[in-house]
Amino acid sequence: MTDKPLDAALVWFRRDLRVDDQAALYHALTAARRVWCAFAFDTAILDPLPRADRRVEFILGAVTQLSADLGDAARRCGVEGVRLVVLHGDAVEEVVRLAQSLHVQAVYANHDDEPSALARDAKVRGRLADAGIALHTSKDHVVFERDEVLTASGTPYTVYTPYRTAWLRKLEPFFLKAYPTERYAAALAPVPQGIGVALPTLKHLGFEPTNLGELPVTAGSAGARALLLDFLTRIDAYDAARDYPGIKGPSYLSVHLRFGTLSIRAAARAAVEHIDAARREHRHTRGAEAWLSELVWRDFYHQLLHHHPHIVDHAMRPAYDKLRWEHGKEADAHFAAWSEGRTGYPLVDAAMAQINQTGWMHNRLRMVTASFLVKDLGIDWRRGERAFAEKLIDFDLAANVGGWQWAASTGSDAQPWFRVFNPVTQSAKFDPEGRFIRRYLPALAGLPDALLHAPWRSSPVELAAAGIELGRDYPEPIVDHEVARRRTLARYAAVREAPARRRAQAGAAV
Repeated sequence: MTDKPLDAALVWFRRDLRVDDQAALYHALTAARRVWCAFAFDTAILDPLPRADRRVEFILGAVTQLSADLGDAARRCGVEGVRLVVLHGDAVEEVVRLAQSLHVQAVYANHDDEPSALARDAKVRGRLADAGIALHTSKDHVVFERDEVLTASGTPYTVYTPYRTAWLRKLEPFFLKAYPTERYAAALAPVPQGIGVALPTLKHLGFEPTNLGELPVTAGSAGARALLLDFLTRIDAYDAARDYPGIKGPSYLSVHLRFGTLSIRAAARAAVEHIDAARREHRHTRGAEAWLSELVWRDFYHQLLHHHPHIVDHAMRPAYDKLRWEHGKEADAHFAAWSEGRTGYPLVDAAMAQINQTGWMHNRLRMVTASFLVKDLGIDWRRGERAFAEKLIDFDLAANVGGWQWAASTGSDAQPWFRVFNPVTQSAKFDPEGRFIRRYLPALAGLPDALLHAPWRSSPVELAAAGIELGRDYPEPIVDHEVARRRTLARYAAVREAPARRRAQAGAAV
């Protein structure tokens, strides 16, 4: 194309590490005669992380494949020497410097609505503008964003069910259509000598290897595609199987959606196509519909964060900021026991072992463990949210904050404040044969299924037969659930009753 408005452009990859169906890449390729691509290992993000972090290792693998995929796409168009320029440093400084050195007229990137990312992008936009370079950003990581799904009165939804109804009503094939990036890959330009010569190593980035290579997690778009194809063979059972951590029920695609190695449009399109095919063949659609609903939840949490950024540090409903959480040495000891999987409640402890060993946790167990921390131990949900933020390989601020506020009953569309998950009944219901518990808590493997969910209810003879001594091989429960439940109800009731008391006092004064 000779009628393109720009001579040169730079694509700044962030949470969109793929060539296929990538909005910013498409817009750059169709607007500029020469296009370079870059990714920045941003020290503002990396420096606070633990030195062994599975996410950094995953991103490095994804960036390595992205560079190769860009080169392959260009070669199919007869262009050699194309690769990803990988930067390491302060992203604001590095991206602006690269754009200036390449003499581009515009930088293209995709939206990131996290507060810190918006602040970063504002700095980059200003610095680029000073140099006469435009910054163009696009929607890419959700199907519908920001103000695209609003109530009839033009306000953002704060309850999921009507949001889902509106989301599905708005959905048309156009919104799931892939951006045909490879069709325009001839615009990809060889990287000039001396710019970003080699991909960094973990050591160069200041990090140590993790056990990621031993886990069933393959970084990059090829791994995402393989997982999606595998999931589609069992999607019909998703609605029932997803709640049982001991079986292969989830899609396991969350990390790929988080880092954009899988397009959200491809995921939603696969669900819709499966639903349509099932209806034509008169088969049930419950599994695919349940998965599509989970993707809608993802959009819902992102639009909540966009419209209510205060939820990162404060309750969505301000009254709940007045909850009196547990503090002091005992609370700190309880938090440590929860973090390390030493609560004495097997399902909670097995779930925490899973996240500590793998960087991932089954979604049902995210709810159970969050409820336990907040409503059994009375600990501020923000402590748990930040712990998950450090450990989860698929950590996504919008979903993590949304999920924790849901469990704590402080957010929009949260579970009722008086609903407190019972970790024993949850265990018996969703891991009835103890497959998951036995995998992560082998010390309890000898207990029969009926006793596995609450070992302290076993008789001394039953414990001895299983080779278990409570307090030595496995801890006693750190709290009594029923006592904790009553304390939680009182904690929330006090907050809810305070406004009523104030109104009554005001009325009496009049």
